[in-house]
Amino acid sequence: MSWDRQKAILERRLRELDARLGEIETSLDAPRPQDWADSATEREGDEVLEELGAQGLREIGQIRAALGRIASGDYGDCARCGAPIAQGRLELVPEAPLCADCAGRKAT
Repeated sequence: MSWDRQKAILERRLRELDARLGEIETSLDAPRPQDWADSATEREGDEVLEELGAQGLREIGQIRAALGRIASGDYGDCARCGAPIAQGRLELVPEAPLCADCAGRKAT
């Protein structure tokens, strides 16, 4: 099966995340206000940005792993049980490494 569409979706998402992480980094590197109250408020915002950045990095890792599975021919097969991952699941979560059954067992 050709995974060209999924690959294009994953690559587009990877570019979006790279751009977003660049914006977050720029914002975090911006000078802080001199006023203590403003600085404290900005620090709270920075904490949110740092968490968004961490989430973005995790998603980038998952996307790169999925692109690696496409390249190796393993994409679409569950990394745990080897069963095919449902097409609908891959359309919703293109970076999914597990079938729905195994993903459900992982969460419990």
